[in-house]
Amino acid sequence: MSSVLEHPPRPATHPRGARRGGRLRAALARVPREAWVCALVACLNAVCWSFITPPFQVPDETDHYAYVEQLALTGEPPSSQAHGRYSADQTLTMEALHTNRVRLQPEDPAVFSPAEASELRRALAVSRTIAPRPTGAAGVAAAEPPLYYALELIPYELGSGGTVLDRLELMRLLSALMAGLTALFVFLFVREALPGARWAWIVGGGAIAVTPLLGFMSGAVTPEALLYAVSAATFYLMARAFRRGLTPRRAAAIGVVVAIGLLSKLNFVGLLPGIAIGAIVMVGRLPAPSRARLMRAGAVGLALAAALVAAAYASGAVSHSAFGTPEAAVLSLARHGSPLGRADYIWQFFLPRIPGTVDDFPGIFTTRQIWFDGFVGLYGWLDTTFPGWVYDVALLPAGILAALCLRALATGAGALRARIGELLAYLTMAAGLLILVGSASYTGFPQIGGAYAQSRYLLPLLALMAAALALAVRGAGRRWGPAVGVAVLMLFVAHDLFSQLQVIARYYG
Repeated sequence: MSSVLEHPPRPATHPRGARRGGRLRAALARVPREAWVCALVACLNAVCWSFITPPFQVPDETDHYAYVEQLALTGEPPSSQAHGRYSADQTLTMEALHTNRVRLQPEDPAVFSPAEASELRRALAVSRTIAPRPTGAAGVAAAEPPLYYALELIPYELGSGGTVLDRLELMRLLSALMAGLTALFVFLFVREALPGARWAWIVGGGAIAVTPLLGFMSGAVTPEALLYAVSAATFYLMARAFRRGLTPRRAAAIGVVVAIGLLSKLNFVGLLPGIAIGAIVMVGRLPAPSRARLMRAGAVGLALAAALVAAAYASGAVSHSAFGTPEAAVLSLARHGSPLGRADYIWQFFLPRIPGTVDDFPGIFTTRQIWFDGFVGLYGWLDTTFPGWVYDVALLPAGILAALCLRALATGAGALRARIGELLAYLTMAAGLLILVGSASYTGFPQIGGAYAQSRYLLPLLALMAAALALAVRGAGRRWGPAVGVAVLMLFVAHDLFSQLQVIARYYG
């Protein structure tokens, strides 16, 4: 008996694994309850949008579904060189849904009448008897990285015994989960970036959770749902490293998220310059011994992330047109004019024209008519809008919130100067994304004017929007701040509700 007491048996679990599991549980326990609530609300909101929005009435959802189907049937991504129709079952379903007739035609509602519903059921019954055959075509989706589509294989296979619509809805629900992750990381970003007032975090995270454009896009089959979540996670990790210090573990986490972002959607490239500036600023703050050790760890992490992306590219998991080549970039620039002309176009794409320059958008105030109005309400295939007066009324609360945000920045100018490096990193991340979107639009100009003039492309910056909202309610002062915060949340809930009603009226009214 004494020998047993002196030499107790070793635990069955490995100490290292137990420690890791304990750290994970401790990290999850530290997440505020309000953050989980925001995540749940965002997820449920996107689920509502997934049911409200008719099948394939989201930009490029037809192509994204075809990509997943191609991946499921062949184990390989579609070819960007393949041109043709979708698979027979998807084509038959789209014809029964009158997808192309409803798209871009606000006067044509979706399938709703009993006769149309019966026709759709018959078509779906026929489609279930058709063995899906890959065509290799996935339209614009063929050029995208594969990670999102690989994840969507899970719900696709779960719905393998059903129809195209069964599989599509299951795939939409996975995107809705990504909306929850977006809201979760947005809340955590605001908590790290603005640690002063807990109620302000709730305003920022809660408003994003019910943002209708996030619900609309994350309630569909599109890699942008994953892009929004990864971008929000990147902002959170950057803010955490700025506030608590950059350690090898935090640097590795940022590197992993960057690799995930690059394998999610190409738009993530626009955030890279700001991430690099942030890393330089944080490394420069460290003492020399820690700096050298962290730089070595960072170099290894970057090498691993680059190797992961390169391996996906070399293996064919990423289309060869996805990242392009330097030669192609030079030829594109030569075909589309001078760097100065490109810079002027990108400026006008987002901001008022500088006097004396060529007007690339005559008669259009892009800041208002493209980006602001698009955020207020532009759904479906950009064919579902509010009455014109709604966009005018929306200017009033937007202006008030902007003024309150500027007041908060002016009041905290001293603290802002102390965090100028962090602010520069965030602004560069935003500018990089704007330049990327504007450059992509410029390549199609003037044949296709403003091809990428869609507010959904700016949703990777939702974390900064949440921070601006949190600053606005703090700018209202301690006395009025909580009341303004409640008003902001009610405003966003109403915006989301009326946006859903507008979509219902457009397709089923």
